[in-house]
This record gives sequence, C-alpha cells and structure tokens, in this order.
Amino acid sequence: MAQPDNYGFGEEAALLKESARKFFSEKLPTAELHRLVASDHRPERDNVCHWSPGLWREMVELGWSMLAVPESAGGVGMPVVAVAGLMEELGRAAIPCPLAGTVNTSYVLAACGAGGEPALAELAQGRSASLAITGADGSWSCAETGVQCKDGKLQGTAWFVQDARKCERFLVSANGPAGLSLYWVASDAPGISIAPDTIVDLTRDQARVTFEQVAATEVAANGQAALNAAMPAIWTLLAADMVGAAEWQLQTTVEYVGTRQQFDRPLGFFQAVKHPLVDVMVQIDQAKSLVYNAACAIDCEPERALQYAHMAKASASEAAAFASGRSVQCHGGIGFTWECFVHLYFKRQKHSQLLFGDAAWHRARLADIVIGAVA
Repeated sequence: MAQPDNYGFGEEAALLKESARKFFSEKLPTAELHRLVASDHRPERDNVCHWSPGLWREMVELGWSMLAVPESAGGVGMPVVAVAGLMEELGRAAIPCPLAGTVNTSYVLAACGAGGEPALAELAQGRSASLAITGADGSWSCAETGVQCKDGKLQGTAWFVQDARKCERFLVSANGPAGLSLYWVASDAPGISIAPDTIVDLTRDQARVTFEQVAATEVAANGQAALNAAMPAIWTLLAADMVGAAEWQLQTTVEYVGTRQQFDRPLGFFQAVKHPLVDVMVQIDQAKSLVYNAACAIDCEPERALQYAHMAKASASEAAAFASGRSVQCHGGIGFTWECFVHLYFKRQKHSQLLFGDAAWHRARLADIVIGAVA
C-alpha cells in the first residue's frame, strides 16, 4: 500500500499536536520545568525523581495515555503518525512523565494478540507502564534479558528501565520454558526492588529493577516476535521526541542571538553564527521528514517500517547532537551555566541519542537491510 499525501497527518492529528503544545506551554513552561527538576545544582544531591503526578493525571484525563491502545481494548487507536505529533511536543516541552513508556508498552502489548488485551485494558483505564526488556550489558537486542521465569515467578534484574519510579506496571521480557516470553507485573508487587541510576538527564529517571520470585502474568509466549513488531514504533516515537527537543533548542537559540548584542550588533548578524544555525534547521527538517515517513509506513506500509524507523532514529540522533552543541556554543558563556535552561535539553538529547541504540547502531542495522549482512 502506498503512503498517503502528507504522511496521513490529518486534521485530527494536527489538532492533537496543537492542543498538546498549548497544554504543555501553559501547564509547565520551561522556567517552571527548570525549578521542578533543577532546583538543586549540587553534584552530591540526592537521586530524587522530580515530576508532577497531578499533571500526568490531567494527561490521562485527556486520553493521551490510551492513544496507542486499540479500540478493541478500550483505547483510542490513533495512527502512529498522530502519536508522533504528540511525542514531538512532549520533547519540545521536555515534560517528566511516563507517557513515552506507556505508549511504547501499548505497542508491544498490541503485538501480543489476545494475551495482551487484559493489560491493554489496564492502560486504557489510565495505568502507566514501562518496558523492562534490557540486560546488564546495555544491548538493545530484545533477546538480551537478565530475567528468568520459572513456575510463573520472575527472578533476575532488568536494566536501563525508563521512568521506573513513575510507572505502575512493568512489561518484562524473561527467558521461560518456551524461550523469551513477556510478563505483566505491578511495579509495587512483593519481591520487586527499584535501584535508581544516576543519569545526566534531569527530565527522566532510569533504574535497575530486580525481581525476587515475583508472581507475574504471561502475556506472550513468543515475546521476541511481539518486541520485533513494536520496535519500529518505539524508535520512531523516540526520534519524534528528539526532533521536538531540537526545535526548542533552535528556536531558543535564534531568539537569544537576535537580542544579545556584540560589537554594537546582534549576534545573529554575524555569518559565523547564522550559518551553523541554518545547518541545525536543515538537519531538523531532514530528521522530521524521516520521522513522519517512518510513522506513516507503520500505519500504511508496514513492510518498509523497520527500514524507515532505523533511518529516522539515526538521523534524529545526529540532529540532536548537532543542535545541542550549537545551542550551547551560541549562548556563549551563559550557555554553560546551570541557570541557563539550555542544559536541560542538552542532557535530555544526550540520553535520547543512546536510548534504544545510537546513530551508528541503527545505521548498521539499516545496512543489513539494504545491502545484506556483512560476512
């Protein structure tokens, strides 16, 4: 099936994106975000999860947590291209919340078939969730889990679990009797312990989740297939977040160089400042086009979704790195200070670049698809 015009980004998707931008700008503008997550600049500060549960409840009431839940399970079932618009605005606002993890979990559960429907129904009712699918070595291969399941009990540790202290459910990949399976468990179930990681990103939290004989419900015996089916959407939506954050970096930097005076002229007058910012704009536009192309492929051209998702994540990772560097540099000396809001986005982008594979990893997977595996 050929892709529709404008990536299938229709009126409903545009309305969702516009309302999300307005909601985030009103509920948690950047100055308030900085006070929320960066009030303590000390390196030895406690590892506290700063976020607004009340704001998350408002997002749930708006139905955003169930956008990726199929209608058959009580959700909204919006196309991925519409969800990508929402995630772009989430990245632009850098909101600390479990929305990304909940949406990612929705796609995996939807690929689990009938076994995932009870869990999807919980997400449709407003539960938040996160994926616990990564082993200790940091490999983003879905089969690299550090958790085992025997007699319906989980044992082991899942690493690099995103927003673990914000979510109410975990979708865990574990090696069971029939191979890699997926299990659904409450985050406060007896036997679960959460050890927060110290990460650079102040707008997210990450943790190691250890399971000690934790009772869990199997949702998919063939967990590998479900994860493989959902990963293109997960990569694409993370890339959308990075595009939104890069757009904030560009807009903020352009505003700054337009007002900051040097040699009796605005900084933006000088070509040494103009040209790098134009390059940032070009890279963002490229990444954004690839993001919506990948999202549309998931909706309308699934046979190309894997290839296009690798392209989107690779391009967005590089755009994020370039936009981050230029935003700090163009802000000059103040750009390196804690008081300047730029560092929030620099750190979020750095985390996103590596999350679920960096640009080099995705290009290697893309090469396998386009030219075949290297002997």
